[in-house]
Amino acid sequence: MSSVALPIDLTPPVLLAPMAGITDLPFRTLVASFGAGLVVSEMVASHDMLNARPGSREKAELGLGAVGTAVQLAGREAAPMAEAARMVAGQGAQVIDINMGCPAKKVTQGYSGSALMRTADHALTLIEAVVKAVDIPVTLKTRLGWDDQMRNAPEIARRAEAAGTQMITIHGRTRCQFYKGQADWMAIAAVKEAVNIPVIANGDIVDSATAHRALQHSGADGVMVGRGARGKPWLLAQIAHALFDRNAPTIPQGRQLAEMVQAHYEAMIRFYGPELGFRVARKHLGWYMDTCRTPADVRRAVLTAPNITTTLSLVGEACDVDTRVAA
Repeated sequence: MSSVALPIDLTPPVLLAPMAGITDLPFRTLVASFGAGLVVSEMVASHDMLNARPGSREKAELGLGAVGTAVQLAGREAAPMAEAARMVAGQGAQVIDINMGCPAKKVTQGYSGSALMRTADHALTLIEAVVKAVDIPVTLKTRLGWDDQMRNAPEIARRAEAAGTQMITIHGRTRCQFYKGQADWMAIAAVKEAVNIPVIANGDIVDSATAHRALQHSGADGVMVGRGARGKPWLLAQIAHALFDRNAPTIPQGRQLAEMVQAHYEAMIRFYGPELGFRVARKHLGWYMDTCRTPADVRRAVLTAPNITTTLSLVGEACDVDTRVAA
């Protein structure tokens, strides 16, 4: 297996999950540079997009050229979902992904995200509206169901396929599980059996071994990687090499790693502006230092640095393991 049969080429079928506050343009660009079948934006609320709420356009900003890019939309009404889909398609999105999987209370209380699994008939009106609104592929990301008494992902997947959805991604948990327990990859197999379109497995895929087991248990056509990619933007390319015979990525180490982290930091400062970027970038620096096993005192210095210039200087020491060892 080397690709997913969509109008765009998803080779390799290893996708970056949409993650709020994480998969912004700088991070998507970095992950894509190592190699990914598709990178997905942070979830964008359709109403926010149409009303130009601060931050919504930035989350969906593309700028990736030929790189496979999906913009994930969330909402609870068909007309705004369709109009937002037309808007981001006009901005250059290659895929529109509909969010029916977010478990956050602020989303489900607004009858969006995984709350739509409780009202399948209504959810289908959103899917149908988005499919009719754009000429690009529409995909769906959802969970196994609302809870263990309502595991209706196979039914929703069948109906979504009939409505024109071209790929389904399933997180192997119910909404009420949030991120607790273990993802049930075997339960994804029922969705795979229910449809003829590609199915992507998601949940607890953090390395090549877990990706392999997820594919074995689910029978899925590919995998979507989320939290495991934090601090490891090359992870998707590693999985693609191990499972789909792609070229092995060159994983930066020592000075090269430090320079990559510094470049990512500077890209975030340019994207968000100095004040917001300085704050937003801290979590990424923390994840990189987890990967580098940065000593606690150095980590503390980086995360409490008073300005951008000092942070850039300290990041070099924090992530250049060779320099730390030599010292």
